[in-house]
Amino acid sequence: GGQRQRVAMGRAIVRDPKVFLFDEPLSNLDAKLRVAMRAEIKALHQRLKTTTVYVTHDQIEAMTMADRIVVMHDGRVEQIGEPLELYDHPNNLFVAQFIGSPAMNIVNGTLRRANGAAYVEADGGVRWPVGHGAGSDGQAVAYGVRPEHLTLGAGADAVPGEIVVVEPMGAETELLVQAGAAQIVLMTHGRPAVNPGDKVQLNIDPAMVHVFDQKTGARVTA
Repeated sequence: GGQRQRVAMGRAIVRDPKVFLFDEPLSNLDAKLRVAMRAEIKALHQRLKTTTVYVTHDQIEAMTMADRIVVMHDGRVEQIGEPLELYDHPNNLFVAQFIGSPAMNIVNGTLRRANGAAYVEADGGVRWPVGHGAGSDGQAVAYGVRPEHLTLGAGADAVPGEIVVVEPMGAETELLVQAGAAQIVLMTHGRPAVNPGDKVQLNIDPAMVHVFDQKTGARVTA
């Protein structure tokens, strides 16, 4: 497994190129081999110090291997930056949904500002907390929060929900929660004592929220 990729890399190395080009080299490998080959390619890059252009549709490969990522969509560059820069500050909805695994939760709603507070009002009457920033009252927006930035427990800005699915993964547990009209994925460490049908509260740090214009997909606040 992976021998064809290793041979191809060896042939390229002996030519002492100025630039390596990898065009989805791991696409035909199973998950375990992909992880192993990913580590080999990264170690090779660090040892040779040669510029490498790596084309992939797998955002995990991009995040774990790249010094800088160019995210493209329909032949257009959406954003260029370091992996964590794209993860923390996606320029638009496409980048936000592409970077990160599990993918960012997206809820469509209307931005509301009143009495110094801001929130997104979504179908089902749920209010999703938003930090202070750009965006106008009444604006149609897409509200984004990553599964790993949600926690269970009561809080001032907590969102009520109901457990739909519990997926234990060992050290982590993935939960699918119905919150109003939206189904939200939550990734938590450990093994929470919850079951399908349980009523829960979703805690959200407004500083970790992303808001995008519904029509253009452009980022409007953080």
